[in-house]
Amino acid sequence: MVCHGCYDAPCQLKLDAWAGIERGASKEQVYALRLKAAPPTRLFEDAQTVEQWRELGFYPMLNEQTPDQSVLVRMLELKQQHPLPVGNLLPVDVSLGLDRQQQCTKPEDFDTFAANNPLWGMPYGLPGLNKDEHATLTQWLLRGAHGVPVTPPSKGEVKDVQRWEVFFNGSSLKQQLMSRYIYEHLFIASLYFSDLGENDRYYTLVRSSSPPGQPIDIIATRRPYDDPGTTRVYYRMQPMTSAPLDKRHMPYALNSARMQRWQSLFLDPGYEVTALPGYVDEIAANPFITFRELPQTARYKFMLDEAQFTIMGFIKGPVCRGQVALNVIDDHFWVAFLSPDRKAVAENAKFLASQSQHLRLPADKTKGALVSIIEWRGYSQEQLKYLQAKFEYIRKMTGPEGTKVNLDLFWDGDGYNDNAALTIFRHINSASVVKGFVGQQPKTAWVIDYSLLERIHYLLVAGYDVFGNVAHQLETRLYMDFLRMEGEQNFLLFLPPKERIVLRNFWYREAIEDARKFMMTDAMAYDRTTDIEYKTADPKKELLEMMQQRLPGATAKRYQPTDSRFDTLQTLEGQPFSLMPEVSFLQVVTANSQDRFYTIVHNDGYLNNAQVFKEAQRRVPQEDYLTVVNGFIGSYPNVFFRVPDSELDDFVQMIESLRNEQDYAKLVSFYGVRRTQQEFWTQSDAINAHYKKTFPRESGLFDLNRYENH
Repeated sequence: MVCHGCYDAPCQLKLDAWAGIERGASKEQVYALRLKAAPPTRLFEDAQTVEQWRELGFYPMLNEQTPDQSVLVRMLELKQQHPLPVGNLLPVDVSLGLDRQQQCTKPEDFDTFAANNPLWGMPYGLPGLNKDEHATLTQWLLRGAHGVPVTPPSKGEVKDVQRWEVFFNGSSLKQQLMSRYIYEHLFIASLYFSDLGENDRYYTLVRSSSPPGQPIDIIATRRPYDDPGTTRVYYRMQPMTSAPLDKRHMPYALNSARMQRWQSLFLDPGYEVTALPGYVDEIAANPFITFRELPQTARYKFMLDEAQFTIMGFIKGPVCRGQVALNVIDDHFWVAFLSPDRKAVAENAKFLASQSQHLRLPADKTKGALVSIIEWRGYSQEQLKYLQAKFEYIRKMTGPEGTKVNLDLFWDGDGYNDNAALTIFRHINSASVVKGFVGQQPKTAWVIDYSLLERIHYLLVAGYDVFGNVAHQLETRLYMDFLRMEGEQNFLLFLPPKERIVLRNFWYREAIEDARKFMMTDAMAYDRTTDIEYKTADPKKELLEMMQQRLPGATAKRYQPTDSRFDTLQTLEGQPFSLMPEVSFLQVVTANSQDRFYTIVHNDGYLNNAQVFKEAQRRVPQEDYLTVVNGFIGSYPNVFFRVPDSELDDFVQMIESLRNEQDYAKLVSFYGVRRTQQEFWTQSDAINAHYKKTFPRESGLFDLNRYENH
């Protein structure tokens, strides 16, 4: 499961669900540059039987007639017959990397595969199972690899499913429009009933052509807003039978308080829905048109209530592998939100309605790359028009008698909600979002309003097709530039006018002229001064400190390491830290068996993020720095460190003294757990067990596909 899950499971062999073992493997890769969109192959959605999967090109990993000849059994035996050679590094013919060539051998080709690749047994590029584990697994496979019976739901669980399906399937137009909106935002959630206590069963909200009380007849479309092909859609609670994987697990609580909250937001107010929107791309892909009759403040509050989940959608959602969406953002930045209750924000529904055509998102997923680039220029012109109108609206709303541009504009979480302050870390091709302002002050920060939050979701979650062509991927990346710039612009408006330009120019050093033309608009020079009175020569630092003090949960106590020996790592920056992996999990071993676990995050410095390509040329290693946190951040650890508490000072000193690859290799030799060591699995188990013990609801297995060979 730690290697075979999500869309990036090698050979599409998903081992986080028994249905995935039964389905088998495919030579077609989900993450690939392709000119034409591929048929979707989502487990539990795009086919329901083994026969249907065979028609889609999947071949078996099991063998009912001769189980000992199944690919799974033979892959495990190959590792036992040819264990990894003794040494610190993997042999050169055991290739790693996300884009490595995958053989995806079929049963009839296994002999040739094994002869050509004797060291490619499973677990691939990692130590083999010990004798007892190997015997347990192979005996299960030889007996037919039967799945484990699903525990029947309790009476309370059945009652909750029925209660929520009634709520989601009301007959009025208002109820139907609300349910469509909720579905399009929660279709990737791992829903659970928190009123039932420790119940660990999760559900997926799906569209079905069958009503509650009947078996679910799932409507499988590429995107949640595609035409369902039926006059009435029913929203149903489908039990999840996959194991939680951290890179995909997005728990979302359903309870009585939540239902009451949604009732008060969407159903109690006295507005009228005159007609249900259709599913034509130009409408369905634009939430400002589709849901224009739902109160905008209600929509915004719905997303803000679980803002971490909303942002997490583009990190753990359909993008999954992340590079498409993530090389557009900085490695570390803080996020805050505009308040939905301030006049300038709450009264802009009419303004957004007037701008809905300028806020359109990429809808056609079949166009070519050249057409996408031409389209992007069209989007950029529309974005410029929207920004000009937006700043004119701000000028009007913040006039002499209007709204003040001060800290009151920030959403304060209604005084208690710790979703008000978030931190995003990028780890090259994956990312994390956590509550609170974590780490040292970042180079950039975003302030997100309703329209920006909605567009992020519909661009990177609801509207992103992981099976789409290269043009779709390119268009998504290019459009995300606009959204990043807008979030940064919103933050800069709280600073003095001169400081805005200085920071903007620093964030976009050496950006190409085309990027400057389309992404750095003169609207940034908006001369309405801030109403915040700054007292120092560093207003950005001062503003972030004020936000930290004002927003609930911003201090992020959960992640603050209590050990002062990490303090220097948190305050330095420079070339030495560029040698560290993106995500390192550290176990500090204590004499009393009260081991502590930390994450060391490597934050890369860049001249700018306004270009799709040549990322290496924009790197500024001198600006790299580390963030050390208590517990775990990141789904894809690159290395495990295991350090006795008595040697922690030495470990920190070795990191500070890094000068070259040889120094880093020495650090790993002293304290790292190499992927060639037999102790690797013990260490992995200890980390996963600690995560599950400390945060049982949010925890999931960490992915090892990015673990380094060093």
